[in-house]
Amino acid sequence: MADFVPGYEASNWFAAGLRKTTPVEIIDKLNKEINASIAEPEMKVRIDKLGATPTPGSPADFDKFITDETEKWAKVIKFANIKLE
Repeated sequence: MADFVPGYEASNWFAAGLRKTTPVEIIDKLNKEINASIAEPEMKVRIDKLGATPTPGSPADFDKFITDETEKWAKVIKFANIKLE
């Protein structure tokens, strides 16, 4: 990610989400297939042309990412005294 304004960060991401009641076998199968898909050279080129970086991982990796992002942005919201309108 490029630093356009030193000290500031902005990013976005996309992910596949499933219901909590989805059987683990289905979650694992989808995760495996999605990771295989984004590892294919043609798909890497297509994703790169969009300016994105594919990040394969496990459901546990994504849970950690979401937890970390939630904690990070909660600090920003609290520091900036942002209120829901």
